Amino acid sequence: MNVPNALTISRIFLTPLLLTVLLTQTFPHKEIIAVTIVLIAAATDWFDGYLARRLQQVSNVGMLLDPIADKLLVSSVLISMVETHQVAAWMVVIIVGREFAVTGLRSIAQAAGTTIAASDLGKTKMVMQIVAIVSLLLVPLVRIAWLVAQISLYLVVIFALTSAVNYFIKFWKTVDMEVKQRKGRLQLLRALRRERRHGAV
Repeated sequence: MNVPNALTISRIFLTPLLLTVLLTQTFPHKEIIAVTIVLIAAATDWFDGYLARRLQQVSNVGMLLDPIADKLLVSSVLISMVETHQVAAWMVVIIVGREFAVTGLRSIAQAAGTTIAASDLGKTKMVMQIVAIVSLLLVPLVRIAWLVAQISLYLVVIFALTSAVNYFIKFWKTVDMEVKQRKGRLQLLRALRRERRHGAV
């Protein structure tokens, strides 16, 4: 356990707190508190990566937990907003479906001994998701927030689809390279066996 991983875990624990605020109709100052929690979570997302690089504490656990914490927070909030009719269901299906697909690809790659790093498109998508969520929460308080939220949501969908294709290409190249390396090792072993047999004769 180190500071960057502790920040990542704290973001996971902020998710149920945020959902409680969002889904409690009579919660006092609901929008302001929800926005504050989202911004704190976004800050921990930036600081855990910064500190991990600065303190040279980048770990496999951190690289796995960080995207899980992000996906858990964003997916939970957007799904709850479908229930409150703040977000179109088809948008959330695309966004959340993309998260499951990318997580699956990264898990398979991790099991194969390689890591697919987060792309710039994925990071941009995360920023747009925070902008969209904050804007949606501020709609009752700020008029222009609805327009900002709609633009941000469509951009999130575009970035989600584009980054998913990017991850798939990276995954395919990784798997293709792994298969070629395995074939190369098998061919080398067969060649060595043949040489041993000829040498024995």
